[in-house]
Amino acid sequence: MQLNWLDLAIIVVYLIGVTLFGLRFRRKQRSLRDYFLADNNIPWWALALSIVAAETSTLTIISVPGIAFDSNLTFLQVVFGYMVGRVLISFVLLPHYFRGKMFTAYELMGRRFGPRLRTISAGIFLLTRAAAEGVRVYAISIVVGIAFGTGQVASIAIITLLTLIYTFEGGLAAVIWTDVVQLAIYVGGTFVGLAVLTQHIPGGIPAVHELASQAGKLRVFDFSTDLWKPYTIWAGVIGGTFLTTASHGIDQLIVQRLLAAKNQRQAQVALLSSGLAILLQFTLFLFVGIFLWAFYQGLRPTPKSDAIFPHFVVTEMPHGVAGLLIAAILAAAMSNLSAALNSLSSSSVMDFYLRWRPERVADGMRISRIATVLWALVLALLAMLAMRSVGIVLEFGLRIASITYGALLGVFLLGVLTNRANESGAIVGMVVGFVSIIVVAWWNLAPWTWFVAIGALITFAVGYAGSLMFTPEIHTGEV
Repeated sequence: MQLNWLDLAIIVVYLIGVTLFGLRFRRKQRSLRDYFLADNNIPWWALALSIVAAETSTLTIISVPGIAFDSNLTFLQVVFGYMVGRVLISFVLLPHYFRGKMFTAYELMGRRFGPRLRTISAGIFLLTRAAAEGVRVYAISIVVGIAFGTGQVASIAIITLLTLIYTFEGGLAAVIWTDVVQLAIYVGGTFVGLAVLTQHIPGGIPAVHELASQAGKLRVFDFSTDLWKPYTIWAGVIGGTFLTTASHGIDQLIVQRLLAAKNQRQAQVALLSSGLAILLQFTLFLFVGIFLWAFYQGLRPTPKSDAIFPHFVVTEMPHGVAGLLIAAILAAAMSNLSAALNSLSSSSVMDFYLRWRPERVADGMRISRIATVLWALVLALLAMLAMRSVGIVLEFGLRIASITYGALLGVFLLGVLTNRANESGAIVGMVVGFVSIIVVAWWNLAPWTWFVAIGALITFAVGYAGSLMFTPEIHTGEV
């Protein structure tokens, strides 16, 4: 079975509809604060849903079911860490962000340490986010290729172009409100898919429960002390806490949304409530993988775990439902991509261009839109390079981010938790922490779930010790 005209019509209507919806916000873009922070006029519940949508990509929807298909539910232990990390961000980092009218997370480093560290941290964000997002955009081609039989390059180009149109015109307001719509589409579509999948399995839910229980597929907790296992309660909660504190507390992709809140309290409520939503969402996607495993009864319809769910959608789902599910997967992809484009543009303009060319602030809107287009081209090219990646792309994407997150998080913690740390010491700590985690990753000395924790602790310790060796710098509170 392949997609028919009804499926294709649903997908086309979705793509055109969400693009036109995003374009509705273009008239509200009158200043950089409008374009990058939606004029601080977004309600907390929309921010919460947008945060969930921004951290959910095609990788999540197609890879998480693949993880459960291959193993069990122990990935949820990492999600528990995601929730703990949100609590830490709410009470440790957010108060510092809301003490000044900041556009990016890296302005905090400029104010605390000086211009060099702001430049370094923002530069690392741009490189890391672009690399990780390239992998996520590549994941789109897996789905579109299965659905339409088109080439991966064409698939990447179409989705990137459509997402660029409304991100270019509508700024963060368009991104957030399309996030809300797209989250409803992909979660609703996944529930529909799970319901149809249940009907395909003889005996329904009771049969799946019996089969999965006997095979150990419903196991959530692993209290093993084996440090080489990526999904244990220790690696999950500790590693997930460090990972989320970095991804949501210092990564402009999420921090930009928090800075768009009306005030600090609304930002805290949005972030904490998004934690419950993300737990429910990951549970849903993992159970899709369990049900797929029960349906195929140990057989593997495709060699790649990432392709199992899209393969089922195209080959087994009734027409109409298949189109809805493909549209849902594309919704997650476009939501994540639009968030990346706007955050990359904001950091490029605010952390680099306007610092070096402050006299061009009047042209800020035009420059921001040009930066958005340039980053779209970069991400499309990186996605094409990522086509040769192997394995489960979700884990590959997380590994990329985790390598640099540790050093960045260590520096931010130095800035907000200590008074004696200075810029020179922090830079030394960042370099040592980054090199250390490169060694750990290259020689496979620990699972990826520990990367951020290792890098952050090394950066913090070396940075603090190094600061004691340097004369404290006096800077002018560079913004």
